[in-house]
Amino acid sequence: MESPTVGGRDPRSAGAAPAPADYARRRARMVESLRRRGIASAAVLDAFATVPRHLFVDEALSARSYGDDALPIGHGQTLTQPYVAARMVARLDLRPGMKVLEIGTGSGFQATILARVAGFAWTVERVPALAERARRVWETIGLTNVRLRVGDGSQGWAAEAPFDAILVSAAAPAVPPTLLNQLGPGGRMAIPVGGAFEQSVRILVRTADGARVEEDGACRFVRLIGAEGFSE
Repeated sequence: MESPTVGGRDPRSAGAAPAPADYARRRARMVESLRRRGIASAAVLDAFATVPRHLFVDEALSARSYGDDALPIGHGQTLTQPYVAARMVARLDLRPGMKVLEIGTGSGFQATILARVAGFAWTVERVPALAERARRVWETIGLTNVRLRVGDGSQGWAAEAPFDAILVSAAAPAVPPTLLNQLGPGGRMAIPVGGAFEQSVRILVRTADGARVEEDGACRFVRLIGAEGFSE
């Protein structure tokens, strides 16, 4: 869940909700923008073209839901901007049938994208109110291929491990060893790592003796709170 973009118009400013057809046009423009910026995965682009992002934010923010902004969703959390979200998903190299875990459910949008690409997703959220809200949106859109639990995301979901891929939607001071250990051989993880205000996305590939790590650009996410994340 990326921090709101600094500068420009305040992402919390309200606007009139567009008509349904306008949402579709805005979503198509968002997907075309992702393609122009280098997102090449047809599966990822198709998922972003299908999922109604405006339903995952408050109605007052729906007019801004297809811009490349991180939007507040309450409880100090945010909905990651589309380009960053799409890039992280694309770097996981997901295929149908792969087992994927998300840390930081937030609004539920990213888990929905993962479920569309992989066929099913597991997700962990620390804030009960956000988890309940995500469940309500999934009921609204008829999504049934996601499992969610409330808990410490830095501890992953041991009962369901190993995973083929893990996406962490909050920044950790270091890669949580527990999450790395829940990756299967050759599994991939996308995670923001750094301080409270400045981080970089790291892509880890699980190897026999640990992980191969690639840097994937600067970012700014909210903090991962937990036993292997930041303290409250």
